[in-house]
Amino acid sequence: MSVSRSKALMVAAVLSCLAATSTPAVQPDEVLPDARMEARARALSAELRCMVCQNQSIDDSDAPLAKDLRVLVRQRLLAGDSDEKVLDYLVARYGQFVLLRPRFEPQTLILWGTPVLLLLAGGTFLVFSRRRGTSGPAPLSAAEERAVAEALDRMDAREPPRENESSVGLRG
Repeated sequence: MSVSRSKALMVAAVLSCLAATSTPAVQPDEVLPDARMEARARALSAELRCMVCQNQSIDDSDAPLAKDLRVLVRQRLLAGDSDEKVLDYLVARYGQFVLLRPRFEPQTLILWGTPVLLLLAGGTFLVFSRRRGTSGPAPLSAAEERAVAEALDRMDAREPPRENESSVGLRG
């Protein structure tokens, strides 16, 4: 392979990687003139779920609702709201679902507690199933040991089975 061909492949690989990264959907007309305020808006937008896209932040979504929420966040910040007040306003309006990381509250206890309960249940199941499985098979009784020994002796001597010890339903 020539050097120029390998360089071209390398450039193509780098460009495809750059194209695959997510870019914020914030439009130039949404950007605040104050860099600090814009940084706060971006940080808040990264924490908020796009109600249309579901698992994408409003900062990454091109949906019209996401744009409206980004504008609303910036309006609330310009009005002097703290970051917490902006989040509280949006939660009051849209519910906990608007947060990508819901708060730990009584209403979200099942959301946060279910993974812990599932892990505990799985661990308990593993512990009890291993304890039950380590006991091994039950030992043979004396009569069973004699029967096994006789069967092995017959196999060694190649004796045919006796008349009263028929095979499992193989009679003709």
